[in-house]
Amino acid sequence: MRQPAVVKNVLLLKAGDAALSVRLSVGDYEHWFLQTIGLSGYRFDILPLHRNAPLPASADGYDAVMMTGSPLSVTQLAPWMERAADFMVEAGERGIPVLGVCFGQQLLAHAYGGRVTRNPQGRETGTVEVALTGEGRKDALFDGLPERFTVQATHEDIVSQLPEGTRVLAGNTNTAAQALAFRPNVRGVQFHPEATPDAMRAVILARQEGLERDAVARGAAPGERVPRLLAGLAPTPAGRRILVNFLERFT
Repeated sequence: MRQPAVVKNVLLLKAGDAALSVRLSVGDYEHWFLQTIGLSGYRFDILPLHRNAPLPASADGYDAVMMTGSPLSVTQLAPWMERAADFMVEAGERGIPVLGVCFGQQLLAHAYGGRVTRNPQGRETGTVEVALTGEGRKDALFDGLPERFTVQATHEDIVSQLPEGTRVLAGNTNTAAQALAFRPNVRGVQFHPEATPDAMRAVILARQEGLERDAVARGAAPGERVPRLLAGLAPTPAGRRILVNFLERFT
């Protein structure tokens, strides 16, 4: 008799809401994860922590914990952020795999004693290339990927000081800490493996005034940056591979 497939239970910690125009066109952050990963073999519980949803007493019973990105900043800590940070660290110490994405990586870095600051090089947005380090090439999170690959990204903050013992797995010229290994079963990525080109297009359009203003302040010609970002959007299949690697290799 064929054995039933094992369903993995994933706790997805939601750390913010996308802009209304983004939600209306491509859904909110949690939708991106579910759409990119797929529901075959996985069951997701979604907790909107930024709206003070209560955390469970522990992550026991879950096969993995993931945290989304956020328009909020770790440089302006709120009580729910501290509670979420403690929860993820405790889950990791209990052997449960934890993955923080963008804001999630930054909150993990804070929790483990690192530092998060505004990126002096400015916001990184759009389809970008990252390169694996020697550590990254050996890490199960990037199984099956080449040394260089493209991903979607949008962030202003970066992990500027690594926690003790943290290993850098990937980086690029804008952000040295594009992926981090905090513990054997705890990972973070600064980019957005869950985001599609359509999602990134919606984000860029929602932020186009700010993107244009920042670009001009840094010496770019008026009206240049947003069209260039939109023209540069491309599919990033490495994103799904990274998420599935986390759920299959670490659990």
